[in-house]
Amino acid sequence: MNTICYVRRLGQMMSGRPEMSCRHLPGHGIFFGMKNTERIQELYKTRTLPDAEMAALLTDMNSDDEAFLYELASNVRREKYGREVYLRGLIEFTNICRNDCYYCGLRRSNGHADRYRLSKDEILTCARMGYGLGFRTFVLQGGEDPYFTDERLSEIVAALRAEFPDCAITLSVGERSKESYRLLKEAGADRYLLRQETSGRGHYRSLHPADMSFDNRRRCLADLKELGYQVGCGIMVGSPGQTADDILEDLHFMKELQPQMIGIGPFIPHRDTPFAGEKAGSVQDTLHLLAIIRLMLPSVLLPATTALGTLDPHGREKGLQAGANVIMPNLSPANVREKYLLYDGKLCTGDEAAESVRDMKRRIASVGYEAVVSRGDALA
Repeated sequence: MNTICYVRRLGQMMSGRPEMSCRHLPGHGIFFGMKNTERIQELYKTRTLPDAEMAALLTDMNSDDEAFLYELASNVRREKYGREVYLRGLIEFTNICRNDCYYCGLRRSNGHADRYRLSKDEILTCARMGYGLGFRTFVLQGGEDPYFTDERLSEIVAALRAEFPDCAITLSVGERSKESYRLLKEAGADRYLLRQETSGRGHYRSLHPADMSFDNRRRCLADLKELGYQVGCGIMVGSPGQTADDILEDLHFMKELQPQMIGIGPFIPHRDTPFAGEKAGSVQDTLHLLAIIRLMLPSVLLPATTALGTLDPHGREKGLQAGANVIMPNLSPANVREKYLLYDGKLCTGDEAAESVRDMKRRIASVGYEAVVSRGDALA
């Protein structure tokens, strides 16, 4: 993120909060009266920082600061979850989507996408393979495909629940009505992942077409919480137009929502979207945020995402070292993995294939952690 001197209130989101002055020394970033090690220590102790101090930490961190941040985040992660890493079996069951998000390769306007849907039997076959490999959570992820009505999707969830009663079923299928969420939960779904992508209203408008609603996304997350799902939210790091103000707003929203899981990954452009020419987000900024979120919300489940592994061959291992404790290998059939392209270059072969779970476990062990056979529920 670019260094920004916060000599003003931090946008509309900070209305009513006191202004804080700063001094900006050439080559030395931002200072608000605390050193970064003090900020990190304060975050570790209190789980919070004043906005201006958090902004300073986000925008000006050297290698020694990073090492200290990751050390404390790892300590918190081990205090809560030990050295366990939870594997989630990802089943990408449709790449058809009614939405036209400017950043996503699945957007409805992308005429180059090779579209597909998996049948109920194909989804169950994926889950059976995953169960044999030791997965005890299945994540059904797809675009907002109108074919998958409440009835059809509930039938799939119920079949998974009947065959795998000891497993968690996670859905990631976008915005639906509260009644739809209720029916899916009654069918057997435990968890729901719905990234807000950004918590700033203006930034949201710059990432989505006019027919998509910031307020509806918030409504969906509130409904899911009310219905008793284990809820996951998340953002893209370094998405076009994102500012440090937006990141602060994201952190406030996460703190308020208190989700069980937060998925963050670097923005990566897709060639067939309006953002094709935009610069990708950075692995470093993503790792910083993973560690900060671990200190803010010690019990949250944090994935080391595929996007991290796409930009950096060791990105997911670095994510684990920064406080993450979940990895989501792909259980989808080999012939569709390359069709579910949210962004260019998506990691979809080798270690990302569930058949390579043995090597995945070796890589997890190489940084001092252990992949376990577990549902991996969030701590209360």
